[in-house]
Amino acid sequence: MVKKIAGCIREYKKASIATPLLVSLEVVMECIIPFIIAELVNRIKDGCDMNTIVTYGLILVVMACLSLMFGALAGSTCATASCGLARNLRKDMFYNIQRFSFENIDRFSTSSLVTRLTTDVTNVQMAYMMIIRMAIRCPLMLIFAFTMAFVMGGKMAFIFLIVAPILGFGLFMVSYKVMPLFRSVFKKYDNLNSSIQENIKGIRVVKSYVREEYEKQKFGAAAEDVCRDFTKAERILAINNPLMQFCLYSVMVFVLSFGSYTIITTKGVDLDVGQFSALLTYSFMILMSLMMISMVFVMITMSLESCKRIVEVLDENSSLSNPENPVYEIADGSVDFDNVCFKYSASAERMTLADIDLHIKSGQTVGIIGGTGSSKSSLVQLISRLYDVTSGSVKVGGRDVREYDLETLRNQVAVVLQKNILFSGTIKENLRWGNKEATDEEMIEACKLSQADEFITRFPNGYDTYIEQGGANVSGGQKQRLCIARALLKKPKILIMDDSTSAVDTKTDALIRKAMRDFIPETTKFIIAQRISSVQDADMIIVMEGGTVSAAGTHDELLKTNEIYKDLYMLQNKTGGDEE
Repeated sequence: MVKKIAGCIREYKKASIATPLLVSLEVVMECIIPFIIAELVNRIKDGCDMNTIVTYGLILVVMACLSLMFGALAGSTCATASCGLARNLRKDMFYNIQRFSFENIDRFSTSSLVTRLTTDVTNVQMAYMMIIRMAIRCPLMLIFAFTMAFVMGGKMAFIFLIVAPILGFGLFMVSYKVMPLFRSVFKKYDNLNSSIQENIKGIRVVKSYVREEYEKQKFGAAAEDVCRDFTKAERILAINNPLMQFCLYSVMVFVLSFGSYTIITTKGVDLDVGQFSALLTYSFMILMSLMMISMVFVMITMSLESCKRIVEVLDENSSLSNPENPVYEIADGSVDFDNVCFKYSASAERMTLADIDLHIKSGQTVGIIGGTGSSKSSLVQLISRLYDVTSGSVKVGGRDVREYDLETLRNQVAVVLQKNILFSGTIKENLRWGNKEATDEEMIEACKLSQADEFITRFPNGYDTYIEQGGANVSGGQKQRLCIARALLKKPKILIMDDSTSAVDTKTDALIRKAMRDFIPETTKFIIAQRISSVQDADMIIVMEGGTVSAAGTHDELLKTNEIYKDLYMLQNKTGGDEE
């Protein structure tokens, strides 16, 4: 885990190495200053002249300035290194998430990934900042100060050897009790973020059903749960402070009482005033170092669970990968399903798709009809290799999709998903997701095909109209037509429309289908729909039931041979649907 996190330092190695070196120089300066002060006190006691005092004073000023300079530089390099590590962690995690297949994404909730990219990375950043500065400074200060205290105070310095094990045992017990709590609280953080995300995303539904109070109570319970665990953890961590105070005052009482007694009884022979003042300063240094070590320890304890969660994302390998010698050319848009069986996870008890045998020629229009849960979307997701088949094979252009370069395959298979997503930006910027090099003329043509041009031109800013996040300022039908135009700009060999005209009226739906039939005749088109009218004129209509193909044929053939299709057709006509 440490090796994986350290691998993200990369270009910030120099700053990471410079920080401990600068901190070491700062510590050396700070530890020498009390020694010089002790010498100055002894010289003054012996009756030195003003020149000696000025000389020592200049030396102290120079050393203080050097200590300040080294400390400031260490702070700067430390900030550069820790913020750089956080940047690289977020970048590496985000880049790896982009490589995830749908199967990988299913293992992590959206809220969990957001927490890992934000809260967890911040925890690691703070811990790293303390490690390269405080965790170096404190042990060095401890060693130097203890050495100087032993030189100045002799046997009295052994009090620190008694205090340190007591403090160490206390810190170990705190860690032992706190780690399980932090492990639990981060999972609850995920649930809390999930609740927030779900509520904000569905705020219109919440308000429509007047469920604000219910959502407040649900959020309050989740927040209280997180607060309870954090409070329990903080109470245990709070033991650090009184433990440190106990050690600090115990040492100070011992040094003051025994030091004063030694000075008085030996008349300054075993311990003089200068040595005593330096010993007090070193005592403070030692105990402050122990206190800072305690703080570093707490931060590292908190960040360990965050490190594990970050490494889980970094170590997650995509379940889909390119073959050793991928094919970069797709001959045509023909699609063949040969004895395909598929399930979303190896532990699933039943197949999502079973015994699928279909053969679609390039340029054909294929309609897919079926009830909710009949696996219509699962079927078409195999074409662009969003998932891999469990058994059998899916072929595009006569070759197994697993033989193609993933980017090449997906560039030739345009998918308009059931849940249409538009990103914040202008209409042009959204359309260019389909083809970043698309000209204005190509965008207008694609929008005319998808029947989007007529409403875009009514906007004051036309194609430069700004789309809010998620397409909040356009209707569902407008959003669907923009997404269809975006897919058409890819000029694919295969176009998949997953119930992507459900929010448009039947007339517009018919115009979209006619435009695609006339202007992209060589593109193989898959249309998943609930309305018979949307697929009636398709070359082949597939009826799905329970993850299997119930029947396949033309509209007229299915009316004669398939009861499911016939019942659906009659039901839509009877209820004033789309057919006469």
